[in-house]
Amino acid sequence: MHIGAYALATNLFVAPMAGVTDRPFRQLCRRLGAGHAVSEMISARPELRDSLKTSRRANHDGESAPITVQIAGTDAQMMAEAARHNIDRGAQIIDINMGCPARKVCNAWAGSALMRDEPLALDIVEAVVAACAPQGVPVTLKMRTGWCDSERNALRIARAAQEAGVAMVVVHGRTREQGYKGPAEYDTVAAVKAALRIPVVANGDIDSPHKARQVLRHTGCDALMIGRAAQGRPWIFREIAHYLQHGTLAGAPATREVQQWLLEHLQDHYALHGEHIGVRTARKHIGWAVRALPGGEAFRAAMNTLDCSDAQVRAVSTFFDELAQDHPLLPQAAPPAANDANAVLSA
Repeated sequence: MHIGAYALATNLFVAPMAGVTDRPFRQLCRRLGAGHAVSEMISARPELRDSLKTSRRANHDGESAPITVQIAGTDAQMMAEAARHNIDRGAQIIDINMGCPARKVCNAWAGSALMRDEPLALDIVEAVVAACAPQGVPVTLKMRTGWCDSERNALRIARAAQEAGVAMVVVHGRTREQGYKGPAEYDTVAAVKAALRIPVVANGDIDSPHKARQVLRHTGCDALMIGRAAQGRPWIFREIAHYLQHGTLAGAPATREVQQWLLEHLQDHYALHGEHIGVRTARKHIGWAVRALPGGEAFRAAMNTLDCSDAQVRAVSTFFDELAQDHPLLPQAAPPAANDANAVLSA
């Protein structure tokens, strides 16, 4: 699997998720089997470039290549300038956000709202590609199947993007109107893959090794992008990789391994975000990690009352110390029936 000149270790990608896929989380996922990771969305607006939030989102210290930055905006020349700005600061691949369904993004006609205005969407793609090409930087595009059920125009936009020079397309199997509700559908994703020469990546509802294999078979895609299923379970990438290679499920990780991964992640998280913000934003990562474990809900409630990093680390250490006594291997929760892969693929 390649993006431009960059060879990727695996065809399993971490989806860009605002407020989640900061550098420590990307590095953790790549350590546990992800072959590619995309930054949180960075606004193309120049007045936001020097904000603390943007500086943290654009932090790539110690991150291995390729460094991919996702940009979002509604003005073609502003997006081109944002691409050049991020390349100057270390970006090796630029990703265009045409998939975010968040209301505050779409209200500004960015993200997946661009799919309602195909000429503007293509203008942005062409401008960004033109800005990146002289520096040998590939451009990728993340989109949805369309704006709504009656406007599934991903195939049209993907074809135009390919002709404009985009190196790879990611398609989330839902419309903007759906948000994250209802099952993802993969027929549109398969149609995009069948029509394009460049790599196509499937995204949406990929939450288990079995589901990963079925989506690959159904769509014929070159790679998979995983988002919410990696929250609290970043080892899902190595689980899927093992299943795709060997056809058998990998054993559950050791509880002590998970404890070590989480504690190391927390230290990286505090170092990037600082004590005040880091403690508050770490709560969600800790909560995701323990939510399906014995005593996890009670621990999450207690964690939300702690207001310093040392207290969080001690609490996490104690929780996993006690869990490891009864469960040397991490207990595995059964996936909900609504996520049954066969049911979703036939929908």
